[in-house]
Amino acid sequence: MQSPVALIPQLAGHIIAAGGKRLRPLLTLASARMCGYQGRRHIGLAASVEFIHTATLLHDDVVDESELRRGLDTANSVWGNQASVLVGDFLFSRAFQLMVADGSMRTLEILSNASAIISEGEVHQLITTNDTDTNEQAYLEVIEGKTAALFAAACQIGAVMAERSHDEEQALRRFGTGLGMAFQLVDDVLDYSAKQEALGKSVGDDFREGKITLPVVLAFERADGDEKAFWRRCLEDMDQRDGDLPHAMQLLQKHDCLNDSLERARAYGRDARSAMDVFPDGEIKQALIDALDFSIERAY
Repeated sequence: MQSPVALIPQLAGHIIAAGGKRLRPLLTLASARMCGYQGRRHIGLAASVEFIHTATLLHDDVVDESELRRGLDTANSVWGNQASVLVGDFLFSRAFQLMVADGSMRTLEILSNASAIISEGEVHQLITTNDTDTNEQAYLEVIEGKTAALFAAACQIGAVMAERSHDEEQALRRFGTGLGMAFQLVDDVLDYSAKQEALGKSVGDDFREGKITLPVVLAFERADGDEKAFWRRCLEDMDQRDGDLPHAMQLLQKHDCLNDSLERARAYGRDARSAMDVFPDGEIKQALIDALDFSIERAY
């Protein structure tokens, strides 16, 4: 992320130093090792995966007007929207430089396709925001694009580097997709159930931004007339008042929406786990399965 333009490493360093789980690059490194890859290409490609992710975070925080990420001030709240968008563009560009340096058209194809799908997912989410008529299928399409696509690509390129069979490549892609879907579903549940200190961001951010996530989709489907009017006022009209967030959380509990959303996450987790059956048992395979379990059962 180094650049002679001082603001770039300063701003990029801020978001990278804020921490995070580093789950996406971990998937690339672990998938390559599990497939028996012995070289060093996986390091540059894992960095590329993380830069794609970091660029989307910078852009997301501008779009969402977020002030907190992982418990710290967002880059846009410190340096402003213009700098955040432009440094995000730089990180996207640096990711593609790393892909080109890798020299494989196949990995370039997989990661560049994922980048395009992520952007489509973000735009799709923009369309569904404030729309309480959004159904479960539309929500799942959004998170498959904005989250699962990069998880899938991060895993798949491990098999590509190791020159493994098409079946193994697709198995890792399926594992990454299931993990990514489960990860985002849990994230959307946590927004209505976790403490800010544990989550590293404000509880209810999605509610305040009018985002239609699965817990809300289920609550609206199960709502009576008064409850539907409440959701429309809060999320479509963005007329939010004191006590609305606690009331929203009560409705989610009343209709069992959080538990049902978590059960969807567990179903994706089961599919991801079964995709790993084509690989022999071993330490790295177990580590990947542990990452899957963590993503579903995490408290933050």
